[in-house]
Amino acid sequence: MQNNILVTGAAGFIGSNFVEMFTKKYPEYNIIVLDKLTYAGNMQNLNNVINKITFIQGDICDYELVKSLFEKYNINGVIHFAAESHVDNSILNPFIFTHTNIIGTHTLLEVARQIWGEGSKNKFVHISTDEVYGTLGEEGYFTETTPINPNSPYSASKASSDLIARAYYETYKINVTITNCSNNYGPHQHEEKLIPHTIKLAMENKKIPVYGTGKNIRDWLYVQDHCEAIDLVFHNGKAGERYNIGGNGEKRNIEIVKLILKQLGKPDDLIEFVEDRKGHDYRYAIDWTKINRELGWEPRTNFEQGIINTINWYVENFK
Repeated sequence: MQNNILVTGAAGFIGSNFVEMFTKKYPEYNIIVLDKLTYAGNMQNLNNVINKITFIQGDICDYELVKSLFEKYNINGVIHFAAESHVDNSILNPFIFTHTNIIGTHTLLEVARQIWGEGSKNKFVHISTDEVYGTLGEEGYFTETTPINPNSPYSASKASSDLIARAYYETYKINVTITNCSNNYGPHQHEEKLIPHTIKLAMENKKIPVYGTGKNIRDWLYVQDHCEAIDLVFHNGKAGERYNIGGNGEKRNIEIVKLILKQLGKPDDLIEFVEDRKGHDYRYAIDWTKINRELGWEPRTNFEQGIINTINWYVENFK
């Protein structure tokens, strides 16, 4: 039974929400969290579960550390969230993304191979992004067979880690599954990201920068729905498969900003259009038919309710 689970990056946004859900649902599991606590990691995100987990501060690129954790805690399952994830930062300092996202993922996979052995049934879930597919026009959706076509250093590093994970299944029969999600939103997200950044600036009555014309489109997925999908993939996903996880929440960036301003009772003149980001993908949209058909998952939170929940959480926690 896979009950000694290593969760990487769980002091971050999605990982902390996942661990909170996972510990409630499976109190019999031993959850070992490995997190480097970079600027995007926050121990406060784990306040509700700190007595239910074993927390280790460390780097997923540290082979000896990772190996020691596998051995000490008899790790027989991995759920891998840890990553550098902000596109703007990847444009300014791409090497950090190459190091963490590629070398870190490879380190975890290689330790798993060494400790578990080839052909092991122990599960390794690699959490990735829809950005590995590149960009869409006004129509169409990313499917699991869409060619990998990344356009930023961030998405290139995630695409590379996806391919390494796939190679470890194909070559060594490590029980790897890959998930590619659309844009997450919800509690605990770092304030550098669009939704919390907009909420914070609006609360402070400061100008809100919007890239280009603001017409770029993202598919928004409530973080709790994403966590439920990962749970299903960990327990029931097929080895070597990729699962797209989408939210049925396509919105233009400018729509998001205006919606937040309206909800907070702030004027639209806080919006300030700025020079577009380099290589800015136009549209992401996920076809999640496969995970629905094979594992029975579907998003349960519509965007209208999810964004209100999110705004309310940040209003309380930005005080």
